[in-house]
Amino acid sequence: MTLFSTERQKRDDKGIIQIKVLRAVFPLTVPVMAGYIALGIAYGLLMSSAGLGVVWTLLMSLFIYGGSGQFLAVSLISGGATLVQVALLTLVLHFRHLFYGLSLITQFRDTGWRKTYLIFGLTDETYALLTASQVPAGVAPPDFYFAVTLLDQIYWVVGSVLGCTVGSLITFNTAGVDFAMTALFVVLLADQVKKAEHRLPAAIGLGCSLLSLFFFGAGNFLIPALAAITLLLLVSRPRLERKVSPP
Repeated sequence: MTLFSTERQKRDDKGIIQIKVLRAVFPLTVPVMAGYIALGIAYGLLMSSAGLGVVWTLLMSLFIYGGSGQFLAVSLISGGATLVQVALLTLVLHFRHLFYGLSLITQFRDTGWRKTYLIFGLTDETYALLTASQVPAGVAPPDFYFAVTLLDQIYWVVGSVLGCTVGSLITFNTAGVDFAMTALFVVLLADQVKKAEHRLPAAIGLGCSLLSLFFFGAGNFLIPALAAITLLLLVSRPRLERKVSPP
């Protein structure tokens, strides 16, 4: 009986710790919650207007969870795109996630069973929180990464299902709602630039993107821009990591 009580207490304590982690992390995710619920509603409206119901919306948000990729999927499915076209366009659109993953190798190294989900759930907004936020006091880093990723996906799922449900009941003009994703990117970028110790990476990203857009066009600029950004950041790394000597 004593052994059983001890094991039960351990499980209860672990549950309490996880709730405390979620409570500690939640305030940091509020900006993403506001954006994801709004964006999810917009996505759900698009799914409803394309004739795809709540079940498909829920499944895509649970198992694809691609944000901009899901917006793209609506137009591809509606346009009768082939599986190969969907795969190639999705790869190009989410190619930037390769660089996200490379920059988080060290942080995710000791996350254990959480690692697979952390890789799956790494969106632009989650990446911004994981790289720009301080881990709350008393929270282990792996628990922090997991809680941020989980909460962000919950917001997205809730918003998308809500939007599709409302869209099936009320007719909306969905023209322009996909711009909400771009607006959220801009807000998160502005917040990161304000908090950054160095503005050079932001300048490199902006400059390379504009030049690539000019030379390659809107449909082909992403991969050249990412390649140029990566090269310049590698070259600039010693300067960025150099500590300022005290006077």
